[in-house]
Amino acid sequence: MDSLNLKTLESGMKIVDAAAVDALASGLRGKVLDRGTSGYDEARTIWNAMVDRHPGLIVRCAGAADVISAVRFARTHGLLVAMRGGGHNIAGNAVCDDGLLIDLSQMKSVRVDPASQRAWVEPGVTLAELDKETQAFGLAVPTGINSTTGVAGMTLGGGFGWTTRKFGLTVDNLLAGDVVTADGNLVRASAAENQDLFWALRGGGGNFGVVTAFEFQLHALGPQVLAGLVIHPFDNAAKLLNEYRRIVETAPDELTCWVVMRRAPPLPFLPSPWHGREILVLAMCYSGDIKAGEHATAELRSLGSPIVDVVAPRAFTSWQATFDPLLTPGARNYWKTHDFTELSDGAISVLIEAIRELPGPECEIFIGHVGGVAGRVALEATAFPQRNAHFVMNVHARWREPSMDQACIDWARKLFNAAAPHAAGTAYVNFMPADETDRVATAYGANYRRLAEVKRRYDPTNLFRMNQNVRPA
Repeated sequence: MDSLNLKTLESGMKIVDAAAVDALASGLRGKVLDRGTSGYDEARTIWNAMVDRHPGLIVRCAGAADVISAVRFARTHGLLVAMRGGGHNIAGNAVCDDGLLIDLSQMKSVRVDPASQRAWVEPGVTLAELDKETQAFGLAVPTGINSTTGVAGMTLGGGFGWTTRKFGLTVDNLLAGDVVTADGNLVRASAAENQDLFWALRGGGGNFGVVTAFEFQLHALGPQVLAGLVIHPFDNAAKLLNEYRRIVETAPDELTCWVVMRRAPPLPFLPSPWHGREILVLAMCYSGDIKAGEHATAELRSLGSPIVDVVAPRAFTSWQATFDPLLTPGARNYWKTHDFTELSDGAISVLIEAIRELPGPECEIFIGHVGGVAGRVALEATAFPQRNAHFVMNVHARWREPSMDQACIDWARKLFNAAAPHAAGTAYVNFMPADETDRVATAYGANYRRLAEVKRRYDPTNLFRMNQNVRPA
């Protein structure tokens, strides 16, 4: 391999000679890729088509030893570093221009111990791959709602989805992690070892090192759950949302119901006259006995006059993939997010007005229903910043043509600003776009200062800065 001109941490450029690159490559089980190498474009291409970056060098890791070598190489040469797991992060932090990309996407091992109800998971694993292994034993890790999402990035930012109210956040079920820190050493973080690092990993993002293995607590679930969609005309949105917030306030922990507002996609079970029209969707999942779920979902399903109700027993793995067709890679995406302690009248008015102004057929608003077990964890127990929020809003602008960039981004920002007076002030960092670096401290709230202290201890030079960055104290 020839000498390479690579970006440094100080945003300058540095020539790294061929001998150093060849020495790195010769010590790997994985591969070193640069521009023109087979596999380079695959490794740099991520979910959000808004992000089209070209790393100067990619280390495609096969195991923890490769990660150690890559981190030491970056440290020695003072290089800008990005880390890719599933490549699903909305901000595009999984890849950098001209620096070093540490690609973890090929590290796919999942080991399940049904007796202890634990799983050991490498950082390239997706939610679908994790679910496949755990559901073989009727077990699950509480994760997100899109099966192509990477486990690593989702976990480090918190992780919530259909089973969060019953089993807690993903980070609440993280028992330990193997971490390559900025000095190139592998350490274990758990309740018994490196406790401050373990605290920070549970919600603090990729600020503190490269996690090469996650150890999770598993829970009995499935293989079937009661889940599905109830789709309503949007004309009834105000009344439906008012009733929705009342019902979920006293919902059992097993019941999660999200709201989706958008123009109707051409779903096969939705009458064709509704395709392309504004709808309100109640997406619900009951993590428990099917008969008990029928009772728990009855009031929500009795609201209004729905167009269709397709709530039924179904395989948990298939429910986890329900929204995948609406979240395929290759589209242009821009998100904005708020936490809400309540879904107030003011917030509802803002949401309804925004749907009336949708800039494109794929733009939507998700309202994630959280709380439950996750809301009963002390704020200081993990780095995750908001335990009092009952709802998480994701303003999801999604489109195909670059000519729509400004209209879609402006729509999301307008909605975000209008909703701010009704929000809690904190945010789910996995939903924050690249232009919100000035929001990181407020997003973490009371936990930010402690995160900065942990950052100072484990990464004082801020080697790991391609993230929603916590600067060393």
